[in-house]
Amino acid sequence: MTNLPVTPGFNEQTGVATLTFNRPEVLNAIDVPMAQAFHQAVNDLARKPGLRCVVLTGAGRAFMAGGDVASMSGSTVQAREAVNGMLDALIPAILKLRAIDAPVIAGVKGAAAGAGLSLALMADLIVAEENARFLIAYNGIGTVPDCGGTWFLPHKIGSARATEMMVLGRTLSAIEAKQLGLVAEVSPEETFDEVLAATVNRVANGPTRAFGAFRRLVDDAHGSPLDVHLEAERQAFLKATETADFAEGVSAFLAKRPAAFSGR
Repeated sequence: MTNLPVTPGFNEQTGVATLTFNRPEVLNAIDVPMAQAFHQAVNDLARKPGLRCVVLTGAGRAFMAGGDVASMSGSTVQAREAVNGMLDALIPAILKLRAIDAPVIAGVKGAAAGAGLSLALMADLIVAEENARFLIAYNGIGTVPDCGGTWFLPHKIGSARATEMMVLGRTLSAIEAKQLGLVAEVSPEETFDEVLAATVNRVANGPTRAFGAFRRLVDDAHGSPLDVHLEAERQAFLKATETADFAEGVSAFLAKRPAAFSGR
């Protein structure tokens, strides 16, 4: 592992990109340099031809233990500068990841807390090691979630449970998170890498452009009237019929064989 605060990787054969938060000595707590490195890495991978899946992971014992609180200490001015410095990079990075077609998978070991929880929630799927834990953490420093935490969490587990986590500071185990629908897969520590790789492989071989359209429809559904959403679904379906993956999917269905999607 290099000394970069976010270590990128890309496999041209599979189309799988990896972004690894890499400050293990502080459980990958995010500061301004890491936020800026994340933004740059996202911009770089978004331009990769053949991108099929993005995997977010953390080096060492944790996914991410939240923001680097030490960088926010001191005066109000210092705190504001630190927060704005991080969010000026993180917000466009999050929006860019949600705009690309390639699904995003978070592989979570240890803590996903604060901003780490928000970034895990931003992913389309979470694969968790059985000792992983998920917590808001912001109430401990007297502030509110950022990086989309108050948007993603209620969307995924409902407003009542999200409020419980935020107000009571409740920590979810990996099993509890799966029961609530927050996590897709839970794996023992010894098989975590294999389970994550299997999920990534399955997603990376799917119809990438359709996945992107599906995400946008789900995101938009929460703020759209039914009639508007029904038309948006129609337009997304019609656009999908123009893709090579749609032609392959129809051909495979009629031939009663597995589809071999290309992401085009």
